[in-house]
Amino acid sequence: MDETQPTTPQDVPSLAESTITPAQESPPKPWGLRDLLLFIAFVLVGLFAANLLVSLGYVLLRPIMHWHLTKQQLSTNTFFLLALQTVFYGLMLGFIYFLVTVDHRQAFWATLRWRRINIGHALGCLAGGALMTIAIALLPPVLPDSTRFPLESLFSSRAAAYAIGAFAILVAPLVEEMIFRGVLFAIFESQVSVSFAVLMTAVLFGGLHVPEYWGAWNHMFLIFLVGLVFSLARGRTGSLAPSVFLHMGYNATMMLGLFVSTEHFRTLHALLGP
Repeated sequence: MDETQPTTPQDVPSLAESTITPAQESPPKPWGLRDLLLFIAFVLVGLFAANLLVSLGYVLLRPIMHWHLTKQQLSTNTFFLLALQTVFYGLMLGFIYFLVTVDHRQAFWATLRWRRINIGHALGCLAGGALMTIAIALLPPVLPDSTRFPLESLFSSRAAAYAIGAFAILVAPLVEEMIFRGVLFAIFESQVSVSFAVLMTAVLFGGLHVPEYWGAWNHMFLIFLVGLVFSLARGRTGSLAPSVFLHMGYNATMMLGLFVSTEHFRTLHALLGP
């Protein structure tokens, strides 16, 4: 006597399989050359808009605050330049958010590869950034170097030093890592490879700091090495979080060293020289 046994269609998973197989998240939409071109275009637009907005703000506030700086003085004024950079970074964040959530229609943090990091790992990255600062301070010069560079001139007062420190620790690590190891890294990785993304973002990160260290070639080379470590952390972990905490630890230790060596920013004249 023939017995007919029930069969399960091959294209339909059984109940047991469906209950033990974890749900797979859909991968983020790949970044393309169009995104890179849009990013470059917005950098130019953002620089122009930031200059316009900050200059307009200065003109409007000048009578109220009794400011009397000339155009030449503004170009070297620490607070004006920090305001300019803060507004530019704000515009860049707005553009990145629009690009990810509106144009790509993706979750913002997931697309930038921000993954949760436990306290121990975060502290380890902060310590790693601190060790990088110490190691760089102990490295002998490998290139002809200048004893002075433009960044030093911004430490014109205790208030300016505190403002630079706050920006370097609280703003720059997150925003710069979102730009370089978030968007640009993802574009280069998608279009070429992880190795290319690591190298290219380190080069571009170093290029961002060229105006600050112009003439100090050894410092610029070391900044490239620091950026390379940040990019390697992003490439090896697949997450943006480690590079952010490494960056924060590096900047915080650098500012702490300056804070201690100048007696709480009271002897900045020793840094600035005659």
